[in-house]
Amino acid sequence: MRFPKLVVTDAGYNDNNTARAAAVVFDHWGASQPFREYVLTVGGIAPYEPGQFYKRELPCLMALFDSIEEPISTFLVDGHTWLSDGRPGLGHYLFEALGRRVPVVGIAKRPFVDGCAVEVRRGKSDNPLHVTSDGISFEDAANAVRGMHGPHRIPTLLKRVDAMSRGR
Repeated sequence: MRFPKLVVTDAGYNDNNTARAAAVVFDHWGASQPFREYVLTVGGIAPYEPGQFYKRELPCLMALFDSIEEPISTFLVDGHTWLSDGRPGLGHYLFEALGRRVPVVGIAKRPFVDGCAVEVRRGKSDNPLHVTSDGISFEDAANAVRGMHGPHRIPTLLKRVDAMSRGR
């Protein structure tokens, strides 16, 4: 039997309208090592538009989703699921694109102006992560992020997928 996994994703953008999309698949919130890793090059990336980040990143996330072989229990994105005043962010667009069947947790390093995120402080950092979600409560998502592996502000596997998306 194949048990559902968690997946954390990120994308790094190149000057030639391509992105390096990366995913780390892991067994549980406290995991220190990946179960499997994926890296894809995605072409035809839209230019950045303020407030429309999802247009750029969603194709990368969907390409990753389509190539991941394991069943997914939760999708984590580097960004916001909700912005403010009920406005959707990248994570909500992904939640909708996945037919609302896979919860999505947004973990952002910077706050969104007037954001609605739960602040999560990890390690000795006074600088919080900003957690929002869809398909799981904000508080449950924030507690899960607090419990992710690593002694620093950025959880181990989040740091790993960030480096993979940058080609490191």
